[in-house]
Amino acid sequence: MKPAGKATITDIARRVNMTTVTVSRALNQPEKVKKETLALILKVARELNYVPNAFARNLKNRESRLFGLVTASLDNPFYGEIIKAITREAKKRDYTLMLFDTDGSADLEARAVDTLLSYQVAGILLSAVSDDAQYQPDYLGKLEMAGIPVVQIDRKLAGAPFAGVYLDNEQSGYQGAQALLAQGHRHLLVVAGPEHSHITLSRLHGIRRATEACDEAVTLEVLYGDYTLAPACQAVGEYLRQGKRPDAIYGLNVLITLGALQAMREQGLGRADIALFSIDHVHYAEIHGDPIPCVSHDSAQLGLEAINLLLRKIDDPDALLADQVVKGQLEI
Repeated sequence: MKPAGKATITDIARRVNMTTVTVSRALNQPEKVKKETLALILKVARELNYVPNAFARNLKNRESRLFGLVTASLDNPFYGEIIKAITREAKKRDYTLMLFDTDGSADLEARAVDTLLSYQVAGILLSAVSDDAQYQPDYLGKLEMAGIPVVQIDRKLAGAPFAGVYLDNEQSGYQGAQALLAQGHRHLLVVAGPEHSHITLSRLHGIRRATEACDEAVTLEVLYGDYTLAPACQAVGEYLRQGKRPDAIYGLNVLITLGALQAMREQGLGRADIALFSIDHVHYAEIHGDPIPCVSHDSAQLGLEAINLLLRKIDDPDALLADQVVKGQLEI
């Protein structure tokens, strides 16, 4: 049993089997909640000795200087530069960032959104756990009803009514494949993210566009997985143990590329045996005198454009925002 005064809105929500948003609305805007629902929530609040948090209570009476960033993975260095850019720009405007790493969990993502709604944040930057067309999280309806400004980053939720900042994925895939073909490679192994991810599909479309334009026959194989290191290492390891040797391995993000490199080394293979190419810059590889060719993206620019879109929407709720696209740069 919680000591008096230590219960939270989350505790009440669990007891009444409702969302924290509903409980918060009942406690702060009771006129917007059904009488029966309000009565139950107030009854449980009294039983748990709930005392409203002074900080949350004050948010109702003044402009919120909080905004949230929900990201699928902090393991990916690509997101590190995004977060730095967002944080720096937010400080200039006297905003504070609440950061949530969902670690690829749809459940944790939904909880993060509920938490941000309960804090009545000024806006939300969202990099969802999936950009599969079938992924339609329930919280989308909540965000629309709440009217909180939302800007998407990197991964676009199908059908979501929010603007975002994205990479030019098809062109990046095309540029990388062109570079590998120009080097004479004709057997490419692409190590990709989830099979139905929009990012994966777009990058593969660009790669196929380049191979189909080649005057010579090109063998293109694809291993699907996710955007993390361990599955890529396992998939490439299994492929190589079968005795297969492509001319080049094309990793569709930095962690995939590192996983492929690890698998090569475990098989006693180096980059003299199999060429390696990455979408996104592989940081610190140049320290070892062996930089990995890539299509790099200015993730700081992506973060800056995302926070500027969000701040514009906060300043002017009626502003019509358009998607922004960040193009890649070939680094050979």
